[in-house]
Amino acid sequence: MTHKVSGRLALRQVMPLACLSALLTCLASLLLGAGDVGPWQALQVLAGQGSDQARFVVLELRAPRTLIGMVVGMMLACGGALMQVVARNPLAEPGLLGVSAGASFAVAVALLLGMEATGMHVMVAQSGALLGCLFVMSTVRMSGARQDPVRLVLAGAALSSLLVALTSLALLVDQRAADEIRFWVIGSLAGRSLEALYSSLPSILLAVLLTLWLARPLSAMVLGEQVASGLGHHPKRVRKVAILVVALLVGAATALAGPVAFVGLAVPYVARALCGADVRRTLWLCLPLGVTMLLSADVVSRLVVPPSELPLGVLTTLMGAPVLIAVVRARRLPTL
Repeated sequence: MTHKVSGRLALRQVMPLACLSALLTCLASLLLGAGDVGPWQALQVLAGQGSDQARFVVLELRAPRTLIGMVVGMMLACGGALMQVVARNPLAEPGLLGVSAGASFAVAVALLLGMEATGMHVMVAQSGALLGCLFVMSTVRMSGARQDPVRLVLAGAALSSLLVALTSLALLVDQRAADEIRFWVIGSLAGRSLEALYSSLPSILLAVLLTLWLARPLSAMVLGEQVASGLGHHPKRVRKVAILVVALLVGAATALAGPVAFVGLAVPYVARALCGADVRRTLWLCLPLGVTMLLSADVVSRLVVPPSELPLGVLTTLMGAPVLIAVVRARRLPTL
């Protein structure tokens, strides 16, 4: 009982700071960019003033980009946390295990076949993410990788590399679709419209509702499947629903921003370090931390090589790779 109360107190202490960091990162995303509109001009626009050019840059370019980045960061972080719990593996991450690559490959194939509707991109990406997630889970069962997290990552990396290579080959097949397919290889928030976000809202809402239903059973499954069954839960059913939620979240995130790795690894790892291993606390803390990590990477990507931008996935890899190294080098990998 004491441990439970202290965990709640820790979440109350950490959550305001995490939310503050997310708000500051959102503000930085609105104020900073590679164009001619500086922070002071952007502040004037937020205050209801400023030139037409500044208003266009801040309200039509940076604001949608910031909003999409917030949603993508939260979805990837929560998807990674759920995947780690289902696989009982701290290294299970959508970008590492081929789930994001599966979503990207599915959309690239759909583009080659002539699909143009933005709303269909979300459905196709989620279908590809689901297939990738099912492959990962089957790998866990067949290889016994649950006891060997590094082995699971190697299998996922092989799948991810294969799918990325096949997606890259699609650039050679159809030059007309090359520019759009290239987005599904590198990942970026640049040029993404709110229309894509609106088309993904139904699946995001479904994922949120299912996550709320999953929170209690997953917390019980952390203690073991026998304990969860004794408490009246159905581990197999819970695992299937969790896989569906991961596919919905990661597929929608990939449809919005392309493949972005390491957010689903680093954010849940930091959240567990701050507030303990309880799934419910981890998921709540993943929301602001996911926003902070993804938007921080996006802001840096705009400023490093102006007027061009670095791919978003490069920055998230630079931020998340040290976490992966720290987990792998640990003498005893944390269990979930």
